[in-house]
Amino acid sequence: MSTIDPTARIEDGAVIGEGTSIGPYCIVGPHVVIGANCKLVAHVHITAQTTIGDGCTIYPFVSLGTPPQSLSYRGELTRLQIGRDCVIREQVTMNAGTVGGGGITRVGDRGYFMNCSHVGHDCQVGDDVVFATSATLGGHCEIGDFVFIGGLSAVHQFTRIGPQVMVGGVCGVRGDVIPFGLVNGQYASLEGLNIIGMKRRKFTRERLAAVRSFYQKLFHGPGIFAERLIEVQPLAVEDPAIAEILTFIGDGKHRALCLPADSSNRHR
Repeated sequence: MSTIDPTARIEDGAVIGEGTSIGPYCIVGPHVVIGANCKLVAHVHITAQTTIGDGCTIYPFVSLGTPPQSLSYRGELTRLQIGRDCVIREQVTMNAGTVGGGGITRVGDRGYFMNCSHVGHDCQVGDDVVFATSATLGGHCEIGDFVFIGGLSAVHQFTRIGPQVMVGGVCGVRGDVIPFGLVNGQYASLEGLNIIGMKRRKFTRERLAAVRSFYQKLFHGPGIFAERLIEVQPLAVEDPAIAEILTFIGDGKHRALCLPADSSNRHR
């Protein structure tokens, strides 16, 4: 059975899953659904049409489903969806979506969100991500699976970060980051591939060699970037990761691509 501290306020209509514990001074709104075996430690505020998957642990002063920080918002009831087995540490904030952005902010399974990190309205965040202290997403960002965002880093609105990317600390990410990329710097630039992450995902030595060779040809070969991008298209058949990177680049809409800092990549 669920346990609710007598100081907590659970509004009529809220659904609390079996085995969930709600600690002192938590506030849960009327449209909230919390899964089984979750733990709200204390002073947690959840509002809007927020759903939280099974097995999540939420620490004090977390605020979930609060209105989007958007000038277009007019008080509509919108959604925040959080997956299962997430750990959400102190003072994390996640906003609900906007009508114009689809009305929903989504966060996947098994995410680890360190203190003061933020997920803006209409973001789509994958599974198994780690947001370090004060990592911040502007609205409408798309974050792939197994992404690590370093402490005090900020991702500009409408930016895409592909799966298995590593973002260093204190980075301003203003461009789309290719899958498997490693970015760093005050204004983030592409420094290479996230080799450690790829090894953790069981990439063989042969696969790593193929993707590294592709990366060098695309980002550090002769000529300008746009020409090299055309030349490497046939390499998509060599490895699924190469095909994934090329598809990601081709799907870009709102932001330029995050590129290495050297001068040969300044022109697309």
